[in-house]
Amino acid sequence: MRPSSGCATSRQTMPTELHIVGLQSDLHWRDPDANLNQFNAAFASIEAEDIDMVILPEMFTTGFSWPPLHPQNGQDAVLVWMQTWANRLQAAIVGSTGCHDSEGHPKNRCWFVPPTAEGSPKFYDKRHLFTLAGEHRHFKAGENRVEVEFRGFRILLQVCYDLRFPVFVRNHNDTPYDLAIYVANWPEARAAAWRTLLQARAIENQCFVIGLNRSGQDGNGHRYSGDSLIVDSSGDLLADAGSTGQPYAIQASLSMQDLLAFREKLPFLQDADRRKSN
Repeated sequence: MRPSSGCATSRQTMPTELHIVGLQSDLHWRDPDANLNQFNAAFASIEAEDIDMVILPEMFTTGFSWPPLHPQNGQDAVLVWMQTWANRLQAAIVGSTGCHDSEGHPKNRCWFVPPTAEGSPKFYDKRHLFTLAGEHRHFKAGENRVEVEFRGFRILLQVCYDLRFPVFVRNHNDTPYDLAIYVANWPEARAAAWRTLLQARAIENQCFVIGLNRSGQDGNGHRYSGDSLIVDSSGDLLADAGSTGQPYAIQASLSMQDLLAFREKLPFLQDADRRKSN
């Protein structure tokens, strides 16, 4: 496998819908084997369903922590695991891990792994590191925005704290993305901001937005209420995991036909400011 960072240049023939499952989960603290085992069970439970994409939380093998536990050979094993399930489910697998890039720099890297027949793994390195917790002292920030194309949808990959920075994800009418995915370990103390900003990003960019958070409590004592959401382009909720702090599988079908009709009726993107950052 040769993972790449970047996006396709042309749209594929668009399907009617994209069927999404997001696995909000209580992560075992810095225990990759335990986390992969629990996701094995979760994947097996949805194997019979017609799914296009399964989304996992930020740092789904360890929880939000450092230093990364995955040297290059360890990360290769996680990628093989993701690819195996992508092929088995015939669905893309999305989620971030702490890992090292080819030059040895630690990254909070969001992976997009489609079935082998539909392309190679892609990745986005988290641009906005969470300085309040010291993430910037342990990881190197990414530089570029990354969009991928999958089954007719153009998809923007984002990680947690990126949600607070709207200029970086500004959409435009020229080549608009259709879906923004935020994988996260977003704490309960700021859950109201999480929910509000996810809906705001959907409204201002006229796209679907998925925020997939973890649940439970981490090794530093931070609690996570969950609140994973799937939002449509008008800001309405298609799925809501609620604030119980428990594992939950959110599901929704995203209609490209509905999205294009909404944009045609209300063509706000044609008046959007041009994004100047990478």
